[in-house]
Amino acid sequence: MSTQSSASQNSQNPALGSGIRFGAAYYPEYRPEYGDLDASTLERDLDLMVETNFSVIRVGESVWTTWEPRDGEFNLDWLQPTLDGAHERGIQVILGTPTYAIPPWLWTKHPEVAGEPRTGQPMGWGMRQEVDFTHPAFLEHAERVIRRIVERYADHPAVIGYQVDNEPGAMLFHNEGTFAGFLEWLEQTYGDVETLNREWGLVYWSHRINEWRELWRPDNNFQPQYGLAWRRYQNLCTTKFIGWQADIVREYARDDQFVTTCISLDRPAMHEQQLAERLDVSAMNPYFGVQDHLDLTQDLSRLDSWVRTGVTGLLELADRGYGIRQERFLVTETNAASIGWWWVHQPPYPGQLVQSGLALVARGAAMVEYWHWHTLHFGTETYWGGVLPHSQQPGRVQAEIAELGSILAGLGDRLDGYVPDADVAILWSTDTKQSFEDFGPLCNADGSPRRTGYTDIVNAHHAAVVHAGGQARILHAEQLDQMSVEELVAQFPVLVAAAFYVARTDQLQKLRDYAAAGGHLVIGPRTGYGDDETRARLGVAPDVLAEAAGLHYEEFTSLMEPLPVVSGAVEVPEDAEATWWADLVVVDDAEVLASYLHHHFGQYPAATSRAFEQGRVSYIGTVPNRGLGRSLMRHLMDEPIASGWCEDAAVTVMSGTTSRGRVYFVHNWSPRVASVSVPVAVTDLVGGEELGSGSVLDLPAWSVRVFAERAVGSGT
Repeated sequence: MSTQSSASQNSQNPALGSGIRFGAAYYPEYRPEYGDLDASTLERDLDLMVETNFSVIRVGESVWTTWEPRDGEFNLDWLQPTLDGAHERGIQVILGTPTYAIPPWLWTKHPEVAGEPRTGQPMGWGMRQEVDFTHPAFLEHAERVIRRIVERYADHPAVIGYQVDNEPGAMLFHNEGTFAGFLEWLEQTYGDVETLNREWGLVYWSHRINEWRELWRPDNNFQPQYGLAWRRYQNLCTTKFIGWQADIVREYARDDQFVTTCISLDRPAMHEQQLAERLDVSAMNPYFGVQDHLDLTQDLSRLDSWVRTGVTGLLELADRGYGIRQERFLVTETNAASIGWWWVHQPPYPGQLVQSGLALVARGAAMVEYWHWHTLHFGTETYWGGVLPHSQQPGRVQAEIAELGSILAGLGDRLDGYVPDADVAILWSTDTKQSFEDFGPLCNADGSPRRTGYTDIVNAHHAAVVHAGGQARILHAEQLDQMSVEELVAQFPVLVAAAFYVARTDQLQKLRDYAAAGGHLVIGPRTGYGDDETRARLGVAPDVLAEAAGLHYEEFTSLMEPLPVVSGAVEVPEDAEATWWADLVVVDDAEVLASYLHHHFGQYPAATSRAFEQGRVSYIGTVPNRGLGRSLMRHLMDEPIASGWCEDAAVTVMSGTTSRGRVYFVHNWSPRVASVSVPVAVTDLVGGEELGSGSVLDLPAWSVRVFAERAVGSGT
């Protein structure tokens, strides 16, 4: 793990190269005229990519049947003209392995490789990622095609790296071989069945087992401890599979080539931080709502689970990208035009492609690639718009993407070694998230379980940081383990631990020690309530943290509708509300920041704070809405690093540092002009304009400016 420290700040993973790579996935094999694709069509595409300021393309990962049309019959030369043409134009290439979409001849020959979403019920064919990637027959054929492709093109000068597979972790396998491997892993982890019985509490409902073969299948499991172990094992299978591919590729790769995979966050069988340890650099596919969803002044309803809602959702994706390895990351796919199924069509407003692309860069992206170059004329993703529309003629989208490419090219190496600033660290627990997807604490208004409970809680706190004018860093629980208390205090003045339910005692003790040593620990719902086996702790909640927080509770309640919150020591707006959940906190020795407005729950605080040794512990016992979260976070944070620019609710100011100083990205996320007061002397890194401290800047609708801080009287 490469957590940034003061000593290593502004260093850079060599795999990132210099400058910001910019491009798209390119599929000449998906062109409607592919069978008759002549050199002129390919040349036209590549020339237009140069005009669009592309420096990189991603190829080859989706078409195993093109690489190997029949068992053992390989067609490896079809990509050569694309790579040659790219190299001639100075466009770099990331080459993919095609293992996520297997050919019909393979599943016809080996139907047993089908993944089983339920025991004994194989997945039907016709989608993608239907295969049990742990099955020996699949692995044999996958290794063969990987070796043939990489061996063929490893020496091509255009190839700078490899993407193995694609968006791994899509399915929880219930296959016979997977379950057998799970039993072996349990025996290695727990040693014997008596230990398992004790750790999982299998005395409950007569679930005690006498030997490993008595363990029931996971399909109808209702025991949280079993569920957590099952998810942990599935994560390990995905990590092992991706690491296995990466190791094969490294046998052929040059020293100057990297290996990655494109991570789609929140896949059910994937632990992003664990997975990235097997790779050279992390890469991700952030998709997000556009049009009015990028209006920061609006509070919008949630989009589909795979698409983030709003500006805060976009920034949460980017912050998670950086948090995977605590270093800059690659964006291998993101929105170009309208992204969605046949019934959803929302192209971005003018300006939104530039501002969203630069927002990803502001939070740590070292490459931005779109999915994809040309909009498809067939297949499931016919209406997932690319840089070019169905006509294949460049239009508004291509022009705006070219504008962004020009900006990034103009920045050159100015962002090499860039470290995005962080006013607040947000603790991320994949164990808790995956456990809550099956056994979560939140419910919908109709009483049904809310599978997104973990992200609802954590993202509400992340959004509060953004709305309060701050910047967040995602810190994985495993990264917390690897940092000393002194490092935590030095790097993160505020650390938010919301919904940290699946937690070891020593991890909670480290949070307590962080506050004692001078940090400001902010606790949220469910933190400190469970242990590392997702058992409720035998202790007064929040157990290890109760004394430091100056409070305790024994009751909590679901909120079937939002509950108004009124001011205490913190002034909250009229629209301040508690949502989804409330801990019924009893104050022992803490200041009440805000309380519920309710005939019974009004006796309990919604938020508290207490000085503790050299630091402070604050408690937010609910899921705050926008108004409540913004008010509380403004009170709990120190003065934000990028403060002083304005108080306009439509504007964000994101910043980071390189060895050459601080860089600011100033966004207007609204359809109106926003005025910004510049608090420091800066130089516009795009246009070269110099602005002095106190200058007033008008930002047009859906726009962004990039500035470098300069000393008074100095140049850039």
